[in-house]
Amino acid sequence: MFLNKIKLFLVISICLNFFFLTYDGVESKEIKIISGIVEVTDGDTIRINDKKIRLIGIDAPEQKQKCKKTWLSISFLTFQKEYFCGKISTLKLKKLIDNKLVNCKSISKDRYNRYLAECFKNGININSWMVRTGHALAYRKYSNKYIVEENIAKRNKSGLWAGSFEMPWNWRKKN
Repeated sequence: MFLNKIKLFLVISICLNFFFLTYDGVESKEIKIISGIVEVTDGDTIRINDKKIRLIGIDAPEQKQKCKKTWLSISFLTFQKEYFCGKISTLKLKKLIDNKLVNCKSISKDRYNRYLAECFKNGININSWMVRTGHALAYRKYSNKYIVEENIAKRNKSGLWAGSFEMPWNWRKKN
């Protein structure tokens, strides 16, 4: 009987060790709804109360990032001027949200512990709107969801697409 208890103890110990060594921090895919009045951090990140939220599937220029847009075009000559496109992106998001109630649906967090979410204001998909108006890009590295919206912005020369710019992910690598 004593040996059976030792064997049982060993089997349980091995199973527990196996479980803890192979556990990968698996998160539930349950949808978390986050609602409230928003504080805009930048063109693709917001905060509701103490929860930092990254708008999933999109990437906006950084605050210090500069882009160029045409300010004068004469025949074959085109003159461009630089502007802080990241600040414009942030302002456009603030104007869209306008201190109104926003609802976000999140199923995961990123490596910075931000909620990855799709957010809505009065039925408007904020992520989609930012890309469709050219103030953010479809973040193809993580999602193909907003490619159609990006193509609409390109075709209409909206926002960033009215001039020239460096992709935000490339700009971050250099800066």
